[in-house]
Amino acid sequence: MMKFLVIKRNYLFLLFFLLTYLSGCHITPSSKIGIFEQTIDVGDVLLKGASHFHAKRDVYTLKGAGTNMWFDEDEFHFLWRKVDRDFVLQTQMEWVGDGASDLRKAGLIIRENFDPGSRYVSAALHGNRLTSMQYRLVPDSATLEQTADLDFLSVLQLEKKGNLYCMKASKPGDILQEIGNILVPFDSTELYVGLFICSHNPEIREEVRFRNTRLTFTAPDDFVPYRDYIGSRLETVDIESGNRLVVYQSDQSFEAPNWSKNGDFWVVNRSGKFYRIDKRQKNPKEIDTQFAIANNNDHGISPDGQWLAISHHVFDRHSGQNSIIYTVPISGGTPVQVTQNSPSYWHGWSPDGKYLIYTGHRNNQWNIYRISIAGGEEEPLTATPFLDDGSEYAPDGQSIWFNSNRTGRMEIWRMNADGSEQTQITHDHFQNWFPHPSPDGKSLVFLSYPEEINSWDHPYYQHAMIRLMNLETGEIRVLVNLYGGQGSLNVPSWSPDSKKIAFVSNSDLLE
Repeated sequence: MMKFLVIKRNYLFLLFFLLTYLSGCHITPSSKIGIFEQTIDVGDVLLKGASHFHAKRDVYTLKGAGTNMWFDEDEFHFLWRKVDRDFVLQTQMEWVGDGASDLRKAGLIIRENFDPGSRYVSAALHGNRLTSMQYRLVPDSATLEQTADLDFLSVLQLEKKGNLYCMKASKPGDILQEIGNILVPFDSTELYVGLFICSHNPEIREEVRFRNTRLTFTAPDDFVPYRDYIGSRLETVDIESGNRLVVYQSDQSFEAPNWSKNGDFWVVNRSGKFYRIDKRQKNPKEIDTQFAIANNNDHGISPDGQWLAISHHVFDRHSGQNSIIYTVPISGGTPVQVTQNSPSYWHGWSPDGKYLIYTGHRNNQWNIYRISIAGGEEEPLTATPFLDDGSEYAPDGQSIWFNSNRTGRMEIWRMNADGSEQTQITHDHFQNWFPHPSPDGKSLVFLSYPEEINSWDHPYYQHAMIRLMNLETGEIRVLVNLYGGQGSLNVPSWSPDSKKIAFVSNSDLLE
């Protein structure tokens, strides 16, 4: 009986492959490949393609052949999943080897179906360094394209918003530039989305690698901040290579990762409470802060790693809920109140552990204050009618980084530890928030929103960047393109060795 079942199962698989071959597609019935579902060779492909996902490196490798993806029929290898909502798909790709054809292409793609003449939109990098947005608006018609002015833009992004599709691209470290946008009249609301490769030579398979690949399901148009939330991903990024890795993800919103001083865990806040996420187990465990269960995302670990500064909302009969700063043992325990005035939002410890710095609202102004860890009188470090926020000590304790919109746009500033010599550092067209110097004092990371974002706000669920400044040269480069904002990089999140940072990106949870 068992032998009969095995023969029957093999017969069914043979029949399945025969039917898909005759239909012009070679489908690989496989288990989930990373965030994607299956692979397929679209069209009359001579050499079968293959896809592989290296989970520890978060890298996809595709091998594929195919004559072309240009006229009225396509031949290529496709790693895909079905998507029925608005999304952003990002990746960074690199060719493996010199290649046999300068016209080989690979990248991101959205298709209506697996027919060789299907409608589609793609973000493609060619073997000859051309980067372009390619699309077919009518089934079985020729492909059209919009090309980039610059060559070899290997960081690719495709976004769907309703029937509008937009492509952006850049070189690694540069700012994404819009390459094109197009309205595509797809008949179906459920589309096939993923990665592709076409060798442009039916008798040769080419190979390409994709890293930092993220499929983000964006917040709905009727999203209301601080009432509605989508899921969160705890990620790390290597400063030198730019390689990202998802450490933990949840359909619940969590924010603001602190990296522990021994490098073994992260602290995040969720729904007013704190959780520890260990590197190995990766199962969040609540940190008991007793009565302090209305905490926001302004929290951080003391220089000796033993304490956690928190910003807990208490009821104020004059102004409602307001934030007070407390300290609590990192393992949990009874919070000890530090600030008397509210609201006070923690942002930094002095390197010697004796002082806290924070943003406070006093006399209708938001400014930066310092206070002894034992409490007492607070000392104002800034005094402007603008928003000064996001303060953090440099590792040597001699200066403080912060962000301020006193020039009309949120920019990064630096001042001496006593508040003197306040100096603007960034001068660009972005809204720059939350500067965090590395433990070795060589680098600074900060969050950058597009210019149109309100300079008084740091909202949820926006296109944003984490940028890295070399403090020796002043050079700034893009480290991460993300969908997030509030809670992504509010607090110190460097690894102890200054090689990585942790951050939160947002998406509806993938199945």
